[in-house]
Amino acid sequence: MSGELTQSVIKRIIRQVGLECAAQGQTLSETLVAFMVKAVVLDPRNDFTMDRILTENDMQKLIQLCVTRLLDTTNPSLSTIKMQVYFDMNYANRDDLLSEQERVLEGKLSPVVRAITEAGPGAQEERENMYQKIVTYVLLRSGLGSPTNIEAVREVTAALQSVFPQTEMITFISLSKKDKEQQLKDLAMLVTGIRLYNKQCQKGGSSIDDLPAILNEAIPSATQTVDERLNSCQLLAHRYTALLESKQEDPHRYSQLSTFKLKEALFNARQYEGFLRILLSDAITNAREVESLGVQFEATMRVLRNTVQDKTSIESKDIFPLFMELSKLWTGFQDAKLLLSFLTNMTDNLQQFSEIQSQLFPEEMLTSLLEGVIVKSDEERIKETMGTRVNVSDFKNQEWLFPETTDDFDELLIQYHRFCAHSIGVKGLTLVGNPAIGILKHKEKCYVFSSKEAAYNFAQDPDKFIQLNVEKAKEYPELIQLLELHHQFEYLVPHAQARNANKCSMKPPPKCDSSTQTDTHILPPTIVRSYEWNEWELRRKAIKLANLRRKLTHAMQTDLSHMRRENFTQVYLPKDVSTQTKRDNSSNVPKPQIFLKGLRGGPSPTTHMVAVDLTRPLDET
Repeated sequence: MSGELTQSVIKRIIRQVGLECAAQGQTLSETLVAFMVKAVVLDPRNDFTMDRILTENDMQKLIQLCVTRLLDTTNPSLSTIKMQVYFDMNYANRDDLLSEQERVLEGKLSPVVRAITEAGPGAQEERENMYQKIVTYVLLRSGLGSPTNIEAVREVTAALQSVFPQTEMITFISLSKKDKEQQLKDLAMLVTGIRLYNKQCQKGGSSIDDLPAILNEAIPSATQTVDERLNSCQLLAHRYTALLESKQEDPHRYSQLSTFKLKEALFNARQYEGFLRILLSDAITNAREVESLGVQFEATMRVLRNTVQDKTSIESKDIFPLFMELSKLWTGFQDAKLLLSFLTNMTDNLQQFSEIQSQLFPEEMLTSLLEGVIVKSDEERIKETMGTRVNVSDFKNQEWLFPETTDDFDELLIQYHRFCAHSIGVKGLTLVGNPAIGILKHKEKCYVFSSKEAAYNFAQDPDKFIQLNVEKAKEYPELIQLLELHHQFEYLVPHAQARNANKCSMKPPPKCDSSTQTDTHILPPTIVRSYEWNEWELRRKAIKLANLRRKLTHAMQTDLSHMRRENFTQVYLPKDVSTQTKRDNSSNVPKPQIFLKGLRGGPSPTTHMVAVDLTRPLDET
C-alpha cells in the first residue's frame, strides 16, 4: 500500500477527515489528523495490509475510522496523541527559544533601524529627529520601559547624551550601514548599563523591574509546581502498573476493568511524566543560570561602584566595558524570565491532556481496586534488582555492558526511553529498566531490562522481541513517540504538516537543494617556465653559457673626455606679465552755436552776411 498511498491521496484523506470533524464541532490541527490516519493504518485490527491497493471503499472506511477515533473524548490514547502533537509543535529548547525571540525583536526594530541607517545628511532639525529615533531604538532594544513613558524617555535621553552627544550625529551619518547598526547595538547596551547603575544608586530607574528578585521568587514556585505534578503522574503510573500486573496474574479478579483502557491510561501517564521531566530539567537549569547571573551581576556592580566612586571624570575605556557587561547580564535575566514564562505555560497546557485519568479512573475507584495490591515505585523496583546481574558466560554471541567495564556508562543511548525491552511487547507494560543488571548491545543498539529473567529471555532472540514491540506500537500508536520508534514507521508518516524536522515521528528529515562549485585552480600556479625536458635544448643553453664565459666587455676613454664632468644648466621659462598704461578720461565742452544773418539777401544787390557767435564760454560750463 505504501506505493499507492501517494501524497495526493494522503492529503485528500486528511482534508476529508478534518472537514467531517469540523462538521461535528471539533476543529483539529492537520498534524493531529495526519498522525491519526497513520495510527489507524498501522492498527492490525483495522485490516489495512501493506501490500494491498487502497480502493475507494477502503479510503471511506479509513476516513470513518479516523473520525470516530478523533471524536471519542473518552479515549486516553487520543489524549496522549494530542499531548504528543502539542508538545512537539510548541516545545523549544533554550537556544531555539531565545533565537526565535531575538528574531522577533529584530523584526519589530527593523523599521526604526531602517529609518536611522538609511537617512542621509540633512538640516539640524532632521538630525534632531534622527536622534529621537535613536532614543526610541535604545528604549525598545533594552526592554526597560515604553516610548510612551515620559520618565523612561528622559532617563534614556540623558544617558545617551552622556556617551553620544548630538554633536556626534554628523560622524554617525557618515558611517556605513553595517557600522551604524553595530553602533546602535553598542549604544543600547551602554545606556542600559548606565540606567541599571543609576537604579542601583537610587538615582533613577523607577520603571525598571527588579528581575533578580522576581525570578528568585518565581522559579522555586514554578519548579515546585512541576515537581508536584510529576510526582502525581508517577504515582498514577505505578498504580496502573500494579493493577495490570495483578490482572495478568488473576484475569478474573478485575473482570469489569478494561485492560485496553488501563494500558492506554498507563501510556498517557508515562508520556506526561516524560514531558514533565523535560520541563523540570529546563526549570532546574534555568534556576542555576539565574543564580550564576546574580553572582556575576553583584560582582560587576561592585567593581563599577569602586571604579566610579566620587570621580568627576573617568576614561571611557575603563567604564564602558563594565556598563556593557551589566547589560549582557541583565539580558540573561530577561531571557530567564522568558524561559520561565514559557515553561509555566507549557506545564499548564499539558495538564489538560491528563484530565481524562480522573474521568475514567476516579480516586475512589482506584483505591477500591488496589485493596490488597502492592504498589511499587520505579525506585523500589530498581532497588529490588540491584543485587542481580547477567552472567556474561551464559551468552557467547552477545555483548553486555556494565558500569565498571564501560566508559561513559550513564551517557549510553538506551532504546525504548529506558523502559524494559522485554515487558513492552510481552506484557504491554512500561517497566523502568535497571542498567545495573546489564545492558545488551545488539546491532549497535542498547537495551535495558527490569529483571534478570527478562534480560535472559530477550537475549535468546532479540529480533523476535523487537518485532513484538513494533507490533505493540501498531496496536497502541502513542508508543511510537513514547518509545522513540520513529525510524520503525517513517515510511508511513505524512510529511506535509511538518514544521520542526528534528522533533517528532510525524515530521520529515530536513531536505534542501544545494550545489557546489570547484575552482579550476585553487592554489597559485607552480609551473616552472624555465624547465626543459628536452636534453638537446639543455645542451644548447649550456653551450651558449659556455661561449659567454669567453666574451669580454671593453671600454675606452679619449683625452678630451678625460677628467671631465657633466654640466647642467637650468633656465627659467618666461612668465606671462601684463602691463596697462592707457587711461580713459573724458571732458565736457560747450556746444558751438553760430548763427549767420543775411544769407537770403535783401533789397540791395550786395549780400551782407553777419555771423553771430552764441557759444557759451568754457568757464561757464
